Amino acid sequence: MRVEEELAELSSEKDMLLTIGVFDGVHLGHKYLISQLKERARQQNLLSGVVTFRQHPLEVLSPQTELPYLTNLEEKVNLLKKEGVEAVITLSFTPELAQLSASQFVSLLKKYLRMRGLVIGPDFALGRDREGNADTLRKLGQEMGFSVTVIPPVKINGEIVSSTAIRNALANGDMKRVVSLIGRPFSLQGRVTTGAGRGLKLGFPTANLEIDPKQTLPPEGIYATWAYIDGKAYQSVTNIGRRPTFGGNGRTVETYILDYHGNLYGRELKIELVERLRGEKRFDTVEELKKQITEDVKRGKAVLDSRTRK
Repeated sequence: MRVEEELAELSSEKDMLLTIGVFDGVHLGHKYLISQLKERARQQNLLSGVVTFRQHPLEVLSPQTELPYLTNLEEKVNLLKKEGVEAVITLSFTPELAQLSASQFVSLLKKYLRMRGLVIGPDFALGRDREGNADTLRKLGQEMGFSVTVIPPVKINGEIVSSTAIRNALANGDMKRVVSLIGRPFSLQGRVTTGAGRGLKLGFPTANLEIDPKQTLPPEGIYATWAYIDGKAYQSVTNIGRRPTFGGNGRTVETYILDYHGNLYGRELKIELVERLRGEKRFDTVEELKKQITEDVKRGKAVLDSRTRK
């Protein structure tokens, strides 16, 4: 069984307090849950651990459903580690794992990770057909010797912080609301590839990012962004769209980085989206487009100058 093989490779030498979930976006709700996990682990002299998955469960349970991710696996693990959790355990979510009962899954966690307790949200459930809700887990805990602690959700302006709420805010291009839910600017990351070179001809050379098609993207338009190169943040303006002036069809992410002149081809580039400046539109002439880009860069710089970088 693959999940058992993965857990065996990650077996713990000390008793652990765990939380389990997809943690897509690692938002403020996730961060609060993890802070409670760490505090309780400290009080009980246990290791704090997060169990997460390489794939979203819906990819296995409902493969016809498209659910773009907010953070890829690498970024998610890095963000979880930044929260100070002592162990991040990534498991492959397979059809085999999905068929495990709640009892079977927690038995594996007890056997290999020495789980002494679970810290979960109120709507959490695990096991086949989501049978392992909070009440079921408490009963299993009494039988098998582990605690279950339910942490209330985080609300902002009356709204429960969730990955779904963040996707909705992104779909509306409401970057301010996204930041309020995640606790940081939304970011995109990808390898810089060779584009058509139109930006250079226009006087605004852009870095064209190769973005995973499963990555959630905000609406097409122009955004004020920070671009990170060798750990340094540069002001930038990013176009997410289809380049309608030039008859483009495929969706692209192109970033013009202010005050940077190096070669980025083949390198990984991370950008943080701060504010949507305008929607994408078609221009009748190249001169009109150049004039608008000049204005976009000016406005984007003003926005970034007024913000404190995270």
